[in-house]
Amino acid sequence: MGVELERLQVEYDGPVARIWMNRPDLRNAFDGLMITELRRVLFDLRTVDAVRVVVLGGRGPSFCAGADLQWMKAMAAFTREENLREAQALADLFFTVYESPKPIVARVHGAALGGGCGLVAACDIPVAALGTQFGFTEVRLGILPAVISPYVVGKIGESAARELFLTGERFEAVRALEIGLIRAAVPEEDLDAAIEGRVKELLQAGPHAIAEAKALIREVAWRRVEDVQRYTVERIAEIRTTAEGQEGMRAFLEKRKPYWMP
Repeated sequence: MGVELERLQVEYDGPVARIWMNRPDLRNAFDGLMITELRRVLFDLRTVDAVRVVVLGGRGPSFCAGADLQWMKAMAAFTREENLREAQALADLFFTVYESPKPIVARVHGAALGGGCGLVAACDIPVAALGTQFGFTEVRLGILPAVISPYVVGKIGESAARELFLTGERFEAVRALEIGLIRAAVPEEDLDAAIEGRVKELLQAGPHAIAEAKALIREVAWRRVEDVQRYTVERIAEIRTTAEGQEGMRAFLEKRKPYWMP
């Protein structure tokens, strides 16, 4: 992970990697370079065994205010092929977040708009400060929340998406919690403590089990029980025979902590 980063800061705290989007003067707005750097860092962390949890946040007053205006201005002159490449790069970033074998906790404050809101949806456990502004504002620019839609609709459902995608209106953290976009909303002064609470809980679980649980969710979501029953039987049978599965069961029966627990 020795590559020089212009848009991000990465800090390591034992088994926790903290990734900070670092364009505070632009409220951490996306541009091509930020997208590239964030995807590369998250992809590289997949194989870093020492890192078990990722925390994603934004420096300055906001988590992420969506797309950078200068980047959008440049895209207005793009050809269709150039637009396809940029859209694919952004889609690849969200998918990298979504399928990460490491659990990703989002530390959300200030604003999460457009693509920033999509980033929240792609993370596993988003925790937000009360008063944070959310919004799928694309339609107000005459465009669509297209590449973020699978992750957002998966979190908030069709009904809320029909309202919020179509109006482009902003809403606060309490509403985001009600519709399932985030997992907790706390006073801003309590945000870091709430994040650390989530991290502590995640570190109680086996790292391989977490990765497999995420894969399990992706496989069974939105499918009929009868279509996935055999898959679930095979997965639990296989996991029980792994070193981690054997250790977890032995530790429980012997009333001790498994080796991965702090």
